[in-house]
Parts: sequence; C-alpha cells; structure tokens
Amino acid sequence: LLLLAATAGRAGDPRQEEAVRALARRLLGPRAAAVSLSVDPALAAGGPDIYRLWSPPGTGMAVAVEGSSGVAAAAGLYRYLRDFCGCHLSWSGAQLRLPEPLPRLRAEIRAAAPGRYRYYQNVCAQSYSFAWWDWARWEREIDWMALSGINLAPAFAGQEAVWQRVYRNLGLNQSEIDKYFTGPAFLAWNRMGNLRRWAGPLPPAWHFKQLYLQYRIVERMRSLGMTTVLPAFAGHVPQGILRVFPRVNATRLGHWSHFDCTYSCTYLLDPEDPMFQVIGTLFLKELIKEFGTDHVYSADTFNEMTPLSSDPAYLSRVSSAVFRSMTGADPKALWLMQGWLFQHQPDFWQPAQVRALLHGVPLGRMIVLDLFAESKPVYQWTESFYGQPFIWCMLHNFGGNHGLFGTVEAINHGPFAARRFPNSTMVGTGLVPEGIEQNDMVYELMNELGWRQEPLDLPSWVTRYAERRYGAPNAAAAGAWRLLLRSVYNCTGVCVNHNRSPLVRRPSLRMDTELWYNASDVYEAWRLLLSAGAELGSSPAFLYDLVDVTRQAAQQLVSDYYLSIRQAFQSHALPELLTAGGVLVYDLLPELDSLLSSHSLFLLGRWLESARAVATSGREAEQYELNARNQVTLWGPSGNILDYANKQLGGLVLDYYAVRWSLFVSVLVESLNSGRPFHQDQFNQAVFQVERGFIYNKKRYPAVPAGDTMEISRKLFLKYYP
Repeated sequence: LLLLAATAGRAGDPRQEEAVRALARRLLGPRAAAVSLSVDPALAAGGPDIYRLWSPPGTGMAVAVEGSSGVAAAAGLYRYLRDFCGCHLSWSGAQLRLPEPLPRLRAEIRAAAPGRYRYYQNVCAQSYSFAWWDWARWEREIDWMALSGINLAPAFAGQEAVWQRVYRNLGLNQSEIDKYFTGPAFLAWNRMGNLRRWAGPLPPAWHFKQLYLQYRIVERMRSLGMTTVLPAFAGHVPQGILRVFPRVNATRLGHWSHFDCTYSCTYLLDPEDPMFQVIGTLFLKELIKEFGTDHVYSADTFNEMTPLSSDPAYLSRVSSAVFRSMTGADPKALWLMQGWLFQHQPDFWQPAQVRALLHGVPLGRMIVLDLFAESKPVYQWTESFYGQPFIWCMLHNFGGNHGLFGTVEAINHGPFAARRFPNSTMVGTGLVPEGIEQNDMVYELMNELGWRQEPLDLPSWVTRYAERRYGAPNAAAAGAWRLLLRSVYNCTGVCVNHNRSPLVRRPSLRMDTELWYNASDVYEAWRLLLSAGAELGSSPAFLYDLVDVTRQAAQQLVSDYYLSIRQAFQSHALPELLTAGGVLVYDLLPELDSLLSSHSLFLLGRWLESARAVATSGREAEQYELNARNQVTLWGPSGNILDYANKQLGGLVLDYYAVRWSLFVSVLVESLNSGRPFHQDQFNQAVFQVERGFIYNKKRYPAVPAGDTMEISRKLFLKYYP
C-alpha cells in the first residue's frame, strides 16, 4: 500500500490554493472574499486528506478553511456552506442564499477522511451522460467534484485521437480505423472491446474538440489536487493490425450482449505476443507525452466478455501483460480496474480465476473498484480481493434511467462494514453511476459518507437535506422526503436500479409491475410536495423535485392502467379495454409529457441539441443526433439493447413511448374484434417500425421549457391521485 502514497501527485500548494480560490469565486461571486482558503499538504502528514475550519479573530474573514489538498479545502468550504449557511449544490441546481453577515464558528472543526480515495465516474457515464459536454459543463462538474471531496477520477476524453495516431504509425489506413471506432454515443463500449463501428465513424473535428477538452479537464483536475486516471491498453485491437502484422497471435472474441459479429467480436492479442507490449507501451508513451500523468491507469480486458480460457495461468498472463505494457511507459504505474466482471459472470470467475487475474499484478500496484458493492459486494467472497487494494463503490444507476431509487441503508452501513472486514484492503469509497443527473439526494448522502467515521441518522439527515435544498424549513416538504427515504430510497437485498416500468418498456402481455416499496408512500409524498408549493415554488430544486415525484407517481399509474388493459383483454371485456387504453394513451401519457416539457432538465431537446452543438457541419449534426436518439431507444441497429438507456423526457414520452402504447392498445382491440389471438412476435415486428421511425423522424424538439410545472402537476394530481 506504500505505492498508493506515490499517487498523491500533489501540485504545489500555490497552484492548488489559486485553483480552490477561483472555484470559490465562481460559486460565491464577491462573497468569496469573506472566506480564507489555504492548502498545506503537511496537514495530512502523508495520510488521507484533512481539512480544518475556524473563524480567525480580529480579521474581516468570517471563516478560514485549510485543506491538505485543493480538494480537501473545497470539501471544507462545502461543509461550511452546507452545515452553517444552509446551502446546497447538486446536478439539478444550486441553493446559495448566504446569510448576511456570514456566520462565525465558535470552535475549530477538523475532519479527516477515513480512506485515501473518494472516487467518481463510471466508464459508461462517458457515453450515457458526458458524450456531448462542452468545457462549461465540464467545469461545473469538476467544481461539484471538488466540493464533494472527490480526489480520484478518470480523464478519458481525446483518447481516440491518440489511438488514431498510434494506429497510423503502425501502418493502418484510415478506413481500417474508421471501421473500428464507434460513434460518440457508444465509445464507452468500444474502449472495452465490446463494440466496433456502430454509429461511426468519428469525424476529424471530433478528435480536435476532444483533445482540446482533455487538456482543460486534466489541467483543472490536477490544479485542484485530484489524481487523474488515464486510459491504458487492455489488449483489444482493430482487424487492420492483422493485415499489417500477419503473424500476430490474436483471437476473435465472441459477440457482446445482443450484437452479432457485424458490430462486435473484436480481436484480443495473445498476452505473450510481442506486439502486446509494443502497442500498449507505444500508446501510453504517446498519451503521457500529450497529457502528462498521475501514474494511475484504467484498463478492462474482460468487461462482460468471457475469457478464451479459464486456466488460471492464462488469466495471470493477461493481467501481467496489461500491467507490463503500463510499466513499460511509466515505471510508477498503478492499474485501476473495474471489478464488475467478477459479479457479472460469477460462474466463470470462481475464486481461483479471480485470484489468478489479481495476482498477475504485484500486490499494491492495482486498485479494484468493487463496482456494485451496495448490492453485490465482491470483497466478501474474495478475501478482500486477495490482498489487492479496493474501493467500495455505489453503482446505483444503470443506463442513466430516470426513476426514484436508492439503497440508503446499504450505503449508510456498507463502507463501515467493509473497513472492519478481516484483513480489509479497502482504500476509499466511490460513486460509479452509469448515468448522472438523477436522484441528487443519494449522491449527496454518499459524498458525505466518504468523509464520515460512522453512519448517519438518516431521517434527521434527510430533514436537514430538504431544508438546505429548498432554502427554507417546510414541514410538508420534510415529511415528503422522510416518506421517500423509507420507501423508494430504501431498497434492500439485491437491488438493481434498472427502470422496468411498463411506461418505458416495449409493451407485452407479460410485463413486470413489481415494486420494492409501498406505492402509496410516493402518492402521499406527491400530495405533501404540492401542498408546499405556495411557500417553496420559487426554488428551482423544489420544481425539479416536484417534476420528479409527479413523474414517479405517473409511472406507477401507468402500471395500474397496464394491468387494467391486460385484465380487460384476457377477460374479453372490450368496453373496459377501450376505457383504460384510452385514458392511458390520450390523457395520462400526454399530460406526463407536458409536465416533463415544463422543466429544462427533462427535455429531449436538451439532449439532442447538445449533440448537434458539438458538430462542425450539417452532416456531423445529423450523425450525432442519430447517435443520441439511438442510444436512448433502440441501442443498436435492431433494438439490440432495447430501452436499456430509457429516459423520461418531454418529447420522448409523447413521440416514442405513447406511440408504442397506442399501437399495443389498438392491436389488442383488433384482436378482440376479429377473434384472432394476439401474437407478440408480430407485434414486435410492427412496433419496431414505430421505434425506428422515431429515430429518423427529423423533428426538432425544443430545448427551452414551456408551461407551468406547478399547474400541470396540480392538474395531474386532481385527476389521478388515487
């Protein structure tokens, strides 16, 4: 573990001090002048981050914050704003109404992080959430990361530009490279060897823009004292390598997910082949020359891919080859690996196989992300990853789906239990959602736990959370949050937050309507939030939550109407089928769409226009928009991973989900009228045309909200509250 200390590649304190002061100015404007911010690495004495807060006597400063790093100082600043000024910052907005004057502290407060790392980002989020981001959006995210105390995170932008350079130097031609890279919305899976070519190729302008972004991202992250994780070579190569080096030993992997070999089945180099080291080291040297390094690298060779052999010796050779290709370019290299594969294919990854893969790398030179630790921790059945350091991660979200969800008890106790595990090698906590900008509360909670030595009292914590988030105490709002905390946010057992609501799934007669919570708690929270509207209606975060809770209630109602439709069809009750189907298709879904369209963060147009904004030509804009539309619907040419990345967005509900439901209801009505049975296969063929039609409908969706959120929610409530 001594090597972990080497990754704390701290910038000098003046650079970090200036970076954290600039962050304070972006956040607080002129009021930042009343806060003194300083960075002193000696504060941590080589251990985990520390910050301290105090009010210096006889100065104009309300509070002084000192951190062992820029990130620690930023976390200390947020602690002061949160606990003493009643402020709140999240993806859905900021509540920064500062008291006048700023409160002074009676005594010094000192906080030490329980572990070295607070990690953030999932490789999939690069595509599900960050795909179209510009620097302004990245800057906001990095500010949020620093204030949340995140000190370890990937910086993956621009890597395809470097790979292209390496492939060209090795002798591949442009068409071979173009047949390898996917389009921008699918790069996450290209990087892990799952997918190739789909929705590509990447235009030259894409590479320039991503390089420019990456320079700024790594510079800002490092200036705040964060350790950046850079991509490394995992062993996957384009087919063109076999033309240039005909004697290379490469094997074609099997297909990934529901893709056939048209777009998957990439080639994996044999770990003993000399080209493995040549390519891996060449890439990393080029990358380091371009962006510098903090000595931590990410590579995933077998993400959702079955290795060619279960022989432990083979698996050790693979991990050893990946690690050697890193140290060939950087002798101080540390490998950060996702531990998803072990719980995703437990039949393959038995203890002997896990141990072999992990022990192909010297102990302490790898950090494993226990990626789904809140539901399926791997450290417990691998003797703490057989001695390799690991980070306890909360995955929480799949595909960037909307839907209220959390496992608050698991995250409130899990990290502390993992630290107490016999011979625990845990070195920190992490947030690794596949998609962001949902369920702010869960991430605020997890970030706070990253600095705590013991669990929180959740009901009182969530009461304070509501007050800070809306900028005022309100009994109804606090009551709503306590209801949500005990219901939707408290999934226990193995919980997979994948939105399976009939609303966002292709209709059939066998749909899952099971809930892990009491639906009436959400309806009651909806009623309470609406009753708080008169007092809290001017709070942006309140309006966001009102949309989100109303949306959740509507999603529950869709399940009820679906069950009525199915029951009416199965008992041949045509009038009841027409009534339930008519309400769903012609009222509930259009009303839900108008609710979502009233808030900027729930607009399909925002996602599509951000894709178009990256383009430098009309042709690029069309390609990027098709990427964006396909990802949230068909996910592949033929619905290969259909609705995996479903979203509830204004425009998408009306023109995609509602059109599917309309077709389903009319096919069922036709079946009852004609006496011919309903055939799911025939329906799937017909509905695929509807789904594909949405992707190519060429309609421009508004990126600006329309309508009054409170009014629309109240209207839905008066009509539908059970």
